[in-house]
Amino acid sequence: MNYQTPALRRALAADYAIGLMPAPARRRFEQLLMDDAALRSELAHWQETLISLTEALPERPVPDRVWHGITARIEPQVLHVPERRPFWNWLRLTVAACSIVALVFIGSLYNRNDARYSATLFSTDAKPALKVEAHADYLQVEPLTLAAVDADRSLELWAIPADGKPISLGVIPAGGKGKVELSEMQKALIGKPIALAVSLEPKGGSPSGQPTGPVLYQGTLAAL
Repeated sequence: MNYQTPALRRALAADYAIGLMPAPARRRFEQLLMDDAALRSELAHWQETLISLTEALPERPVPDRVWHGITARIEPQVLHVPERRPFWNWLRLTVAACSIVALVFIGSLYNRNDARYSATLFSTDAKPALKVEAHADYLQVEPLTLAAVDADRSLELWAIPADGKPISLGVIPAGGKGKVELSEMQKALIGKPIALAVSLEPKGGSPSGQPTGPVLYQGTLAAL
């Protein structure tokens, strides 16, 4: 190690003065001090600097605004008790609170999700594209990442039962969000193990009763 480098000499002197130097390094540094007057001067400079940090600071009076702030924090706070309201005010508040609770409860019943089966249909590159929920009389469909469809095309939803022959469940609403009403025959399919698929068809659906275009999305209907 080149002990003649100025930056290294200052760092060693500072470490020694502060007391951060390990014992072996401290012994080597003390050997250097014996034959190096300039290094001793560097150490003395650091020691004087550190000693100056321990000198007492002159007293300064605390500003009045500081004492006022301290007093405001530690003194007891005045508790403001609201005046008592008449009985009829209390009754009106109670009736209003009960009305709000009733409205929330009725709204929750109205908006309750009674879906029995659900499926997430994925694209060919395994991205979730369409969510399908099966209710008693209809399917609720909601787009996730549906691709845009030309105006002269429609997306048609198919049920694929165990025998593998697709059965149309209807055309998906434009934009992919909405309801697909079910016939009695289609309702009977929902409770069975089926897969779902969506194909690209001419506007209004397949003219042949079977998929004619490419299958874009697939998934499995499962009970909730």
